[in-house]
Amino acid sequence: MTSRPYRYAVMRWCAAAALAAGSMLVSAQQLPSEPQRQFGTSITGAFEGWFDNPDGSRSFLVGYLNRNTTVALDVPIGPDNRIEPGGPDMGQPTHFLPGRHWGMFIVTVPKDFTTPAERLTWTIVANGQPTSIPLRLHPDYNVSPFTDVAVKNTPPVLRFEEQGPALQGPIALLSTAVTRAASIASPLAIPLWSTDDARFASGTMALLRNPPPPVGLTWSKYRGPGVVTFDKDRPAMETLAGGGINVPFRGKAATTVRFSEPGDYVLHVTANDYSGEGGSGEVCCWTTAMVKVSVAP
Repeated sequence: MTSRPYRYAVMRWCAAAALAAGSMLVSAQQLPSEPQRQFGTSITGAFEGWFDNPDGSRSFLVGYLNRNTTVALDVPIGPDNRIEPGGPDMGQPTHFLPGRHWGMFIVTVPKDFTTPAERLTWTIVANGQPTSIPLRLHPDYNVSPFTDVAVKNTPPVLRFEEQGPALQGPIALLSTAVTRAASIASPLAIPLWSTDDARFASGTMALLRNPPPPVGLTWSKYRGPGVVTFDKDRPAMETLAGGGINVPFRGKAATTVRFSEPGDYVLHVTANDYSGEGGSGEVCCWTTAMVKVSVAP
Protein backbone atom coordinates (compact mmCIF):
# COMPACT_ATOMS: atom_id res chain seq x y z
CA MET A 1 0.00 0.00 0.00
CA THR A 2 1.34 3.47 -0.87
CA SER A 3 2.01 5.86 2.00
CA ARG A 4 -0.49 8.54 2.92
CA PRO A 5 1.93 11.47 2.18
CA TYR A 6 2.64 9.97 -1.25
CA ARG A 7 -1.05 9.66 -2.02
CA TYR A 8 -1.58 13.25 -0.83
CA ALA A 9 1.06 14.42 -3.32
CA VAL A 10 -0.45 12.42 -6.18
CA MET A 11 -4.00 13.66 -5.53
CA ARG A 12 -2.85 17.28 -5.24
CA TRP A 13 -0.93 16.93 -8.51
CA CYS A 14 -4.02 15.42 -10.19
CA ALA A 15 -6.25 18.24 -8.91
CA ALA A 16 -3.78 20.87 -10.13
CA ALA A 17 -3.50 19.13 -13.48
CA ALA A 18 -7.27 19.01 -13.85
CA LEU A 19 -7.57 22.72 -13.16
CA ALA A 20 -4.76 23.56 -15.54
CA ALA A 21 -5.99 21.25 -18.27
CA GLY A 22 -9.53 22.49 -17.95
CA SER A 23 -8.68 26.16 -18.12
CA MET A 24 -6.32 25.69 -21.05
CA LEU A 25 -9.06 24.14 -23.17
CA VAL A 26 -10.49 27.51 -24.12
CA SER A 27 -8.76 30.22 -22.11
CA ALA A 28 -5.34 31.78 -22.44
CA GLN A 29 -6.04 35.04 -20.59
CA GLN A 30 -4.27 34.07 -17.35
CA LEU A 31 -1.18 31.94 -17.02
CA PRO A 32 -0.79 29.68 -13.95
CA SER A 33 2.32 31.63 -12.87
CA GLU A 34 0.61 35.04 -12.94
CA PRO A 35 0.10 36.89 -9.63
CA GLN A 36 -3.30 36.54 -8.03
CA ARG A 37 -5.86 39.20 -8.86
CA GLN A 38 -8.42 40.76 -6.58
CA PHE A 39 -10.98 41.04 -9.38
CA GLY A 40 -11.44 40.91 -13.14
CA THR A 41 -10.28 37.36 -13.77
CA SER A 42 -11.71 33.90 -14.37
CA ILE A 43 -13.47 31.02 -12.61
CA THR A 44 -12.55 27.42 -13.37
CA GLY A 45 -14.44 24.29 -12.46
CA ALA A 46 -12.47 21.64 -10.57
CA PHE A 47 -12.94 17.94 -11.27
CA GLU A 48 -12.11 16.15 -8.01
CA GLY A 49 -12.76 12.65 -9.36
CA TRP A 50 -15.53 10.11 -9.87
CA PHE A 51 -16.96 7.22 -7.87
CA ASP A 52 -19.26 4.24 -8.33
CA ASN A 53 -22.79 4.13 -6.91
CA PRO A 54 -24.53 0.97 -5.63
CA ASP A 55 -27.03 1.03 -8.53
CA GLY A 56 -24.27 0.94 -11.14
CA SER A 57 -24.35 4.63 -12.00
CA ARG A 58 -21.31 6.88 -11.46
CA SER A 59 -21.01 10.34 -9.96
CA PHE A 60 -18.59 13.11 -10.83
CA LEU A 61 -17.43 15.11 -7.79
CA VAL A 62 -16.98 18.76 -8.74
CA GLY A 63 -15.78 21.99 -7.13
CA TYR A 64 -14.36 25.23 -8.48
CA LEU A 65 -11.62 27.87 -8.25
CA ASN A 66 -12.64 31.53 -8.32
CA ARG A 67 -9.40 33.35 -9.06
CA ASN A 68 -10.91 36.69 -8.00
CA THR A 69 -9.48 36.80 -4.49
CA THR A 70 -11.82 39.46 -3.07
CA VAL A 71 -14.95 39.19 -5.20
CA ALA A 72 -17.78 36.65 -5.26
CA LEU A 73 -19.41 36.42 -8.68
CA ASP A 74 -22.86 35.35 -9.86
CA VAL A 75 -22.98 33.57 -13.22
CA PRO A 76 -26.54 32.48 -14.19
CA ILE A 77 -27.24 29.10 -15.77
CA GLY A 78 -27.07 29.48 -19.53
CA PRO A 79 -24.39 30.14 -22.14
CA ASP A 80 -21.96 31.44 -19.50
CA ASN A 81 -22.52 28.59 -17.01
CA ARG A 82 -23.37 25.30 -18.66
CA ILE A 83 -22.65 21.58 -18.46
CA GLU A 84 -23.06 19.78 -21.77
CA PRO A 85 -24.29 17.54 -23.23
CA GLY A 86 -27.58 17.26 -21.38
CA GLY A 87 -27.52 20.66 -19.66
CA PRO A 88 -27.05 23.50 -19.38
CA ASP A 89 -28.33 22.99 -15.81
CA MET A 90 -26.89 19.97 -14.00
CA GLY A 91 -27.03 21.37 -10.51
CA GLN A 92 -23.89 23.48 -10.58
CA PRO A 93 -23.60 26.70 -8.52
CA THR A 94 -24.40 30.12 -9.89
CA HIS A 95 -22.76 31.96 -6.96
CA PHE A 96 -18.99 31.59 -6.75
CA LEU A 97 -17.09 32.53 -3.62
CA PRO A 98 -13.44 33.65 -3.89
CA GLY A 99 -10.83 30.92 -3.80
CA ARG A 100 -10.83 27.13 -4.08
CA HIS A 101 -13.94 25.21 -3.04
CA TRP A 102 -13.71 21.43 -2.97
CA GLY A 103 -16.38 18.95 -4.04
CA MET A 104 -19.42 21.24 -3.81
CA PHE A 105 -21.78 19.05 -5.87
CA ILE A 106 -22.05 15.86 -7.86
CA VAL A 107 -23.26 15.05 -11.36
CA THR A 108 -24.54 11.49 -11.73
CA VAL A 109 -24.36 9.66 -15.05
CA PRO A 110 -26.13 6.37 -15.94
CA LYS A 111 -24.71 2.84 -16.21
CA ASP A 112 -24.23 3.13 -19.96
CA PHE A 113 -21.90 6.13 -19.52
CA THR A 114 -18.94 3.79 -19.27
CA THR A 115 -15.83 4.69 -21.24
CA PRO A 116 -13.08 7.24 -20.58
CA ALA A 117 -13.79 8.74 -24.00
CA GLU A 118 -17.27 9.87 -22.96
CA ARG A 119 -17.35 13.16 -21.16
CA LEU A 120 -19.33 16.11 -19.92
CA THR A 121 -17.90 19.62 -20.17
CA TRP A 122 -18.47 22.43 -17.66
CA THR A 123 -17.95 25.87 -19.19
CA ILE A 124 -17.88 29.07 -17.13
CA VAL A 125 -17.50 32.54 -18.60
CA ALA A 126 -16.58 35.16 -15.97
CA ASN A 127 -15.36 38.68 -16.69
CA GLY A 128 -15.40 37.77 -20.37
CA GLN A 129 -12.93 34.93 -19.81
CA PRO A 130 -14.13 31.40 -20.73
CA THR A 131 -12.80 28.25 -19.10
CA SER A 132 -13.90 24.64 -19.59
CA ILE A 133 -13.12 21.39 -17.82
CA PRO A 134 -13.91 17.81 -18.88
CA LEU A 135 -15.70 15.38 -16.56
CA ARG A 136 -14.80 11.82 -17.56
CA LEU A 137 -14.33 8.32 -16.18
CA HIS A 138 -10.56 8.21 -16.42
CA PRO A 139 -9.23 5.49 -14.05
CA ASP A 140 -6.67 7.90 -12.57
CA TYR A 141 -9.53 9.95 -11.12
CA ASN A 142 -11.45 7.13 -9.43
CA VAL A 143 -11.80 8.25 -5.78
CA SER A 144 -13.24 6.92 -2.50
CA PRO A 145 -14.92 9.90 -0.80
CA PHE A 146 -16.79 7.76 1.76
CA THR A 147 -13.87 5.94 3.39
CA ASP A 148 -10.22 6.84 3.91
CA VAL A 149 -8.50 3.51 3.32
CA ALA A 150 -5.56 4.41 5.59
CA VAL A 151 -7.45 4.72 8.88
CA LYS A 152 -11.05 3.88 7.83
CA ASN A 153 -12.10 7.48 8.47
CA THR A 154 -15.61 8.31 7.25
CA PRO A 155 -17.30 11.68 6.56
CA PRO A 156 -19.40 13.46 9.19
CA VAL A 157 -23.11 12.70 9.34
CA LEU A 158 -25.48 15.69 9.12
CA ARG A 159 -29.15 15.98 10.10
CA PHE A 160 -31.45 18.96 9.73
CA GLU A 161 -33.62 17.52 12.50
CA GLU A 162 -32.22 15.76 15.54
CA GLN A 163 -33.85 12.46 14.59
CA GLY A 164 -34.16 13.28 10.89
CA PRO A 165 -32.66 11.57 7.82
CA ALA A 166 -28.87 11.21 7.84
CA LEU A 167 -26.69 12.77 5.13
CA GLN A 168 -23.12 11.54 4.72
CA GLY A 169 -20.50 12.22 2.08
CA PRO A 170 -20.11 14.83 -0.69
CA ILE A 171 -23.47 14.02 -2.26
CA ALA A 172 -25.17 17.44 -2.45
CA LEU A 173 -27.84 17.55 -5.15
CA LEU A 174 -30.60 20.04 -5.89
CA SER A 175 -33.03 17.14 -6.27
CA THR A 176 -32.43 15.96 -2.69
CA ALA A 177 -32.19 19.37 -1.00
CA VAL A 178 -34.34 19.98 2.06
CA THR A 179 -36.86 22.82 1.72
CA ARG A 180 -37.58 25.79 3.95
CA ALA A 181 -39.65 28.99 3.76
CA ALA A 182 -38.65 32.47 4.89
CA SER A 183 -39.52 36.13 4.38
CA ILE A 184 -37.60 39.36 4.03
CA ALA A 185 -38.86 40.50 7.44
CA SER A 186 -38.05 37.31 9.34
CA PRO A 187 -34.60 35.70 9.26
CA LEU A 188 -34.42 31.93 8.87
CA ALA A 189 -32.83 29.85 11.63
CA ILE A 190 -31.20 26.61 10.48
CA PRO A 191 -30.01 24.16 13.13
CA LEU A 192 -27.81 21.18 12.25
CA TRP A 193 -26.88 18.06 14.20
CA SER A 194 -23.72 16.13 13.40
CA THR A 195 -21.95 12.93 14.40
CA ASP A 196 -18.47 11.80 13.39
CA ASP A 197 -16.01 9.01 14.15
CA ALA A 198 -13.34 11.68 14.91
CA ARG A 199 -10.60 9.54 13.40
CA PHE A 200 -7.37 11.37 12.71
CA ALA A 201 -4.36 10.68 10.52
CA SER A 202 -1.33 12.64 9.36
CA GLY A 203 1.92 11.92 7.61
CA THR A 204 3.62 11.10 10.93
CA MET A 205 0.43 9.93 12.71
CA ALA A 206 1.40 12.23 15.60
CA LEU A 207 -1.69 13.55 17.40
CA LEU A 208 -2.40 17.28 17.45
CA ARG A 209 -1.75 19.14 20.70
CA ASN A 210 -4.56 21.62 20.10
CA PRO A 211 -6.94 19.95 17.67
CA PRO A 212 -9.76 21.89 16.01
CA PRO A 213 -13.37 20.82 16.63
CA PRO A 214 -14.06 17.34 15.21
CA VAL A 215 -16.59 18.83 12.76
CA GLY A 216 -16.43 22.27 11.17
CA LEU A 217 -19.29 23.76 9.13
CA THR A 218 -19.15 26.28 6.28
CA TRP A 219 -22.35 27.85 4.95
CA SER A 220 -22.61 29.76 1.67
CA LYS A 221 -25.05 30.99 -0.90
CA TYR A 222 -25.23 28.56 -3.83
CA ARG A 223 -27.96 30.13 -5.98
CA GLY A 224 -30.43 32.98 -5.68
CA PRO A 225 -31.40 36.46 -6.87
CA GLY A 226 -30.29 38.56 -3.89
CA VAL A 227 -27.73 38.95 -1.16
CA VAL A 228 -27.63 36.22 1.49
CA THR A 229 -26.25 37.10 4.90
CA PHE A 230 -25.39 34.49 7.53
CA ASP A 231 -24.99 35.66 11.10
CA LYS A 232 -22.32 32.93 11.26
CA ASP A 233 -21.15 31.29 8.06
CA ARG A 234 -18.87 29.07 10.17
CA PRO A 235 -20.99 28.45 13.27
CA ALA A 236 -19.30 26.85 16.26
CA MET A 237 -20.31 23.27 16.93
CA GLU A 238 -21.62 22.67 20.45
CA THR A 239 -20.28 19.39 21.81
CA LEU A 240 -23.02 17.03 22.97
CA ALA A 241 -20.79 13.96 23.34
CA GLY A 242 -17.15 13.08 22.73
CA GLY A 243 -14.95 15.88 21.48
CA GLY A 244 -11.47 14.35 21.36
CA ILE A 245 -9.38 12.71 18.67
CA ASN A 246 -10.55 9.15 17.99
CA VAL A 247 -13.50 9.63 20.37
CA PRO A 248 -16.90 9.43 18.60
CA PHE A 249 -18.40 12.91 18.43
CA ARG A 250 -21.92 14.30 18.52
CA GLY A 251 -22.69 18.02 18.25
CA LYS A 252 -25.11 20.74 17.24
CA ALA A 253 -24.72 24.10 15.50
CA ALA A 254 -27.09 26.76 14.20
CA THR A 255 -26.97 29.76 11.93
CA THR A 256 -29.48 32.47 11.02
CA VAL A 257 -29.90 33.68 7.45
CA ARG A 258 -31.27 36.92 6.01
CA PHE A 259 -32.23 37.57 2.40
CA SER A 260 -32.13 40.95 0.62
CA GLU A 261 -35.02 40.24 -1.74
CA PRO A 262 -37.74 37.65 -2.36
CA GLY A 263 -37.26 34.67 -4.62
CA ASP A 264 -35.98 31.12 -4.70
CA TYR A 265 -32.58 30.47 -3.15
CA VAL A 266 -30.28 27.50 -2.56
CA LEU A 267 -27.94 27.43 0.42
CA HIS A 268 -24.96 25.10 0.68
CA VAL A 269 -23.21 23.63 3.72
CA THR A 270 -19.94 21.70 3.90
CA ALA A 271 -18.99 19.69 6.98
CA ASN A 272 -15.27 18.91 7.31
CA ASP A 273 -13.78 16.51 9.84
CA TYR A 274 -10.15 16.34 11.02
CA SER A 275 -9.02 15.57 7.45
CA GLY A 276 -9.67 19.22 6.53
CA GLU A 277 -10.78 20.94 3.34
CA GLY A 278 -10.69 18.58 0.41
CA GLY A 279 -9.46 15.88 2.77
CA SER A 280 -6.03 17.56 2.57
CA GLY A 281 -5.73 16.09 -0.92
CA GLU A 282 -7.12 12.66 0.01
CA VAL A 283 -10.60 13.42 -1.47
CA CYS A 284 -12.17 12.11 1.74
CA CYS A 285 -13.83 12.85 4.14
CA TRP A 286 -16.38 15.66 4.00
CA THR A 287 -20.15 15.97 3.70
CA THR A 288 -22.21 18.44 1.67
CA ALA A 289 -25.88 19.34 1.71
CA MET A 290 -28.21 21.91 0.15
CA VAL A 291 -31.24 23.80 1.42
CA LYS A 292 -33.83 25.28 -0.96
CA VAL A 293 -35.43 28.39 0.53
CA SER A 294 -38.52 30.13 -0.83
CA VAL A 295 -38.39 33.73 0.36
CA ALA A 296 -41.59 35.77 0.45
CA PRO A 297 -41.73 39.61 0.47
